Amino acid sequence: MGPMPPGPMFLRFDVVEVQCSRGPKYDQRVNKQVFRRHNDLPWFLKKNHDNRLEDIDLSMNISEMYDVTHTDIPRLREGKVGAQFWAAYTSCDSQYKDAVTHVLDQIDVIKRMCKAYPEDFEFVTSADGIVSAFEAGRIAGLIGVEGGHNIDSFPSVLRMLVELGMRYMTMTHSCNTPWADNWKVDLDENPDENQFGGLSEWGRKLVKEMNRIGVFIDLSHVSMEMMIDSLQATQAPVIYSHSSAFSICNSYRNVNDEVLELVRENGGVIMVNFYTKYINCPPANISDNLDEAELFQVADHIEYLAENCGHDNVGIGGDYDGVGTVPNGLEDVSKYPHLIAELIKRGWNEVNIKKLLGDNLLRAMREMEAVRDSMAGELPLEENMPRVSGGEATNGCRTYAYGTS
Repeated sequence: MGPMPPGPMFLRFDVVEVQCSRGPKYDQRVNKQVFRRHNDLPWFLKKNHDNRLEDIDLSMNISEMYDVTHTDIPRLREGKVGAQFWAAYTSCDSQYKDAVTHVLDQIDVIKRMCKAYPEDFEFVTSADGIVSAFEAGRIAGLIGVEGGHNIDSFPSVLRMLVELGMRYMTMTHSCNTPWADNWKVDLDENPDENQFGGLSEWGRKLVKEMNRIGVFIDLSHVSMEMMIDSLQATQAPVIYSHSSAFSICNSYRNVNDEVLELVRENGGVIMVNFYTKYINCPPANISDNLDEAELFQVADHIEYLAENCGHDNVGIGGDYDGVGTVPNGLEDVSKYPHLIAELIKRGWNEVNIKKLLGDNLLRAMREMEAVRDSMAGELPLEENMPRVSGGEATNGCRTYAYGTS
C-alpha cells in the first residue's frame, strides 16, 4: 500500500513501522492523524489530583507513576493522535444534586489543560478548528459531556454548556435521566427501570434543541429503544463515542444489529470502545475472563461494523483512562499504529483507513454544523422539563420561582 494523500485526517503518521504480532512489518508513509472520540483523562485528573494541574506534568510519560494510566503528551504523540474529544464526566450520584457544578469543574480543567500546554494542545469547537490545529502541529482538543444528567434537565444549562465548548453530549450514563432510558433497562434483571420506553416527549424536544445549537447526540450508554427514538427524532448525524458491536460481544453497552441500518441512514458514526468487557464477551469471546482481550478482537468489532453498518459509519472510540482493563496490544494511547497495521494486514484500503481515522467523524461534524446553520432562525426551546418526570417527581431539594405562591 503506497503513500496516502494529504487530507483532513486524524492520524498523524510520518513514517510508521509497526511490527504486528500476527503478521509482517508495515512501513507506511502517511500524513494523517487519529481523531479519538472519547478519553477520560479529565476524570483521571479529578480522581488523582482534584484537578490540580500543578501536581502533574503531562509533558512527561507518567505510566510508571500510577497503577492505571493511559494518556500523556509523549504517548499521544507516539500514538500519532491529532485530535481528541476530552470527556467531561460526572457520576450518576450527582444527579438531582450538584451535577452542574461538577461538570463545570471538568470543563474548566479541560480548558486549563489545553492552555497549560500550548505547544501540544489547542482547544477547538468546530471541524475547521480541528483542521487548523492539525496544520499547526497541535492536538485539537474538544469537549464531550458524558451523561445527560449534567444539564439537570434544563435547556438553558444545555445552551450554556455549548457556549463553553461542549460539542457532544452522551444522552445518559448508566442511569436514567428524567427524560431518557439508559442501557441497563435492556438487562432482564432491570425491567422496572424502563421508564420512558426510550425517549420522553420532552426528550424529543431536547434532541431538536441539540440540533439547533450544534451539538452531537451521543448514544453510547443508552437503551436500544432510546437509540431508535433519538435516530427518528434527530435531523443531524448521531455518534456513539465509545461503543462496539453487540453481535460480537453481547453487552447492552454495544450497538445491536437492529439499529445499524438506522445509523447508516442517519449518517452517524459508531466509534469502537476498547474496554475488555465490551470486546471479549460471548458469543465471540476467546476466554471467560472479561478482564482480558486482544487487539485483533477490536479489529473484529471494527470490521463487523464496517461490513454491517458501513465504512462511512465506523470510527475509533477508545475510552482510555475511563476503564481499568484494555486489550493486549492496545495498552495505552501510543498503540494506535498497531491497530491500523492489523487492519492493513486484513486488506483495508487507503480510502477506508482514512474514513476510520477521522474523515467519517469530520464529515458528520460538518453535517451537524450545517443542520445548526439551517435552524438559525428557529426559536430556542423554552419549555422546561415537567418536574413530575422520573426521579424529579420526588426530589425535595429544589427551589422554584415560577408558578409558586
